[in-house]
Amino acid sequence: MSVRGREPEGDIGRAVLHRAGEASVLILTSLADSPKHGYALILDVKEFAGLQLGPGTLYGALDRLENLGLIEALPADNRRHPYRITSAGAMALRDHLDSLDRVSAVGRLRLALGGV
Repeated sequence: MSVRGREPEGDIGRAVLHRAGEASVLILTSLADSPKHGYALILDVKEFAGLQLGPGTLYGALDRLENLGLIEALPADNRRHPYRITSAGAMALRDHLDSLDRVSAVGRLRLALGGV
C-alpha cells in the first residue's frame, strides 16, 4: 500500500479480494467458466474445493462482490437469480491467483531448503 492509502495499480485485484475474503475467491472461481445461481454455486464450490458455503456466507459474499463490480446479477429465471463474473472480476481473480502462485512457489522452495 502506498503512503496515501491507495494500492499501486497492479495490486488492486489482490487487495480487493483480500478484503472480500475466501468465499469471494471461491465464488469468482466458480463463475469464471459460466454464470450460476446460488445453489449451483454452492454445489460447484463443494465439488472443486471440498467446502460447503452456507447461505449467509454465500449471499453476503455475492452482495459484496456485486457492490465492488466484480460480478453482476442476470435476469431471474423463475426463482433462481444467476450471477456472472465481470471483466473487472476476472482481472481481480487472475491477479489474486497469480499472487497465490508466487506465495506457493516460495513456500515449497523454502520447505525443500529446510529439509521438511
